[in-house]
Amino acid sequence: MGGMNTDEPHVVLGTMDFGTRVAPERAFAVLDSFVAGGGVWLDTANCYSFWADPSGVGGASERVIGAWLRARPGVRERVRIATKVRQNPLIPHSWPQSAEGLSARAVHAGVEGSLERLGVDHVDLLWAHAEDRGVPLEETVDAFGELVAKGVAVRVGAANHAAWRVERARSSARRRNVEPWSALQLRHSLVRPRPLTPLAEAGHRMLAAEDLDYARSEGLAVWSYSSLMWGSYERADKPLPQTYDHPGTTRVLAVLGDVADELSATRNQVVLAWLMRQGIDPIVGASRPEQIEQALAARRLRLDDGHLARFAEAR
Repeated sequence: MGGMNTDEPHVVLGTMDFGTRVAPERAFAVLDSFVAGGGVWLDTANCYSFWADPSGVGGASERVIGAWLRARPGVRERVRIATKVRQNPLIPHSWPQSAEGLSARAVHAGVEGSLERLGVDHVDLLWAHAEDRGVPLEETVDAFGELVAKGVAVRVGAANHAAWRVERARSSARRRNVEPWSALQLRHSLVRPRPLTPLAEAGHRMLAAEDLDYARSEGLAVWSYSSLMWGSYERADKPLPQTYDHPGTTRVLAVLGDVADELSATRNQVVLAWLMRQGIDPIVGASRPEQIEQALAARRLRLDDGHLARFAEAR
């Protein structure tokens, strides 16, 4: 019970746009490149990407991964699949009003749909995509625990949850003798938004120092999303959101440029190395093979304590 995070940090392939903004044949090329480069973890969700799909519901990403698995015999043994339940609209084009939520019925039905689309009998990590405070936490905890007991999920985790809610859920799981959430997924990158300013992206929850402290004390895995800020570290045509416009960002970006030059690396690679140095698994979206190849190369980049101190001082 309670799988400790003993793995070395991974670069995780984010597949949110597969089947919508990224056509299946391009997605196949990215997946092939990821596996060829030693990549292991794929991150998807049953709701990806309802907002970009004419159908108004999710499932496209999982269907593309499922088609790829069928087209590549034996590759399932080489990858681990993480998916999420909570946000998929039950009525097309009606979100968040018809989002499935985290009732026991919704969790079981959501996973059943995911397994069918993926064409697999289990997922390696199942996330609760966001909180659902309309459902008793014990009901959600039991549902996730049942899926592990059945072998449908190897591990379970909480995305976009407050640390106190995760702790309450883990305490409940221990009392009820079911598998507890053993991983956290939150938004995190080198640059930080201005304190107390709302994010433009609904539902995103930032990684706070207390989350990392809690995860380390409990031996939980931590995954970060929006790790590369949608390309803003390297692309002038993708400026950082307004909430990141403050002096700390300017200082951090200056240090980032210096460190990248010193290490003969790209800025993205340094950001990924900075996250992995802290034991965080960064999720990276890619629409072309060369993007994921560049990201995987960050595993060979070693930042020392001096680099970390320079970034900490700048932030």
